[in-house]
Amino acid sequence: MSAVDEVSFQFLAENSSDIICRAGMDMVLRYVSPSSCRVLGWKPEEMTGKRPDDFILSADASFLPDSLVSGLDRSPLTVRMRKKDGTIAWVEIKHRMVCDPATGEPTETVIVIRDTTESRMLEEQLSALELTDSSTGLSTHRAFDDALQSEWNRTLRERSYISLLLLDFNHFRQFHDWRQHREGDRCLAKAAAEVIGALRITDFAARYGAEDIAVILPSTNPSGAAKVAEKVQSAVKNLRSPATGPGANEGRLTVSIGVATVLARPGATVRMPEILRLGADHALQKAKQNRTAPPPALPDTPSED
Repeated sequence: MSAVDEVSFQFLAENSSDIICRAGMDMVLRYVSPSSCRVLGWKPEEMTGKRPDDFILSADASFLPDSLVSGLDRSPLTVRMRKKDGTIAWVEIKHRMVCDPATGEPTETVIVIRDTTESRMLEEQLSALELTDSSTGLSTHRAFDDALQSEWNRTLRERSYISLLLLDFNHFRQFHDWRQHREGDRCLAKAAAEVIGALRITDFAARYGAEDIAVILPSTNPSGAAKVAEKVQSAVKNLRSPATGPGANEGRLTVSIGVATVLARPGATVRMPEILRLGADHALQKAKQNRTAPPPALPDTPSED
């Protein structure tokens, strides 16, 4: 840099809220701006003489040096850095190669480190809201889709069973119509609480529709799924509507359950999550018609699509 450029750089660096660093071609930091104290708790002299990856979590640092020493500007890198107090900060790193104006040869890299911890936490909170139904505390349909695919992948690796329950509350409108639907979500929340209480810690429950709940039962064969369905049916019987009426089962809430089970085998179709879902829905329709125990499970996983 020219003398004028050096003065300008120094002024910007020392007054920036971001950490601005200069590193040699060996990626050793030659200069670190004062903002390092505020962002990471490290004094500039504590970072100088070290490499950026000395402060970055090993899981995030593996790709960093090659990216920084390349001659191309790249999109910002998001990584986690260790603060002096032992906590973690999410940061965004940008870099630019500086070349000798006479020879064109690269001489150093300017690195800008911006603290994004607050925005990252906000993103995670918003993501959690998207995956949780605020009315019932159950997971959302989107979260259910992700969980079903994830559990199916695990089932394939383990060559085990997976079961799915689809719950539909019978006469649910009569159960909450006495308050003209204003208590609908509150009633469903109570029903959801009873369902969750009947499940195992490994099971996954989600709001599947306006008044429906889906439950994923990992590593559960047909007999195990039937036992869980029986526990759920018994649990919701504790709920009653304050008003009774024709067809409302004397104010007692009941539930129809569709059960589907598959066994993962070599060559199992990647479409099985959807097939499992359709099987449970078909079983639910039969259960609603018969108002009896859930129908038998699906046959074992086919070997072709």
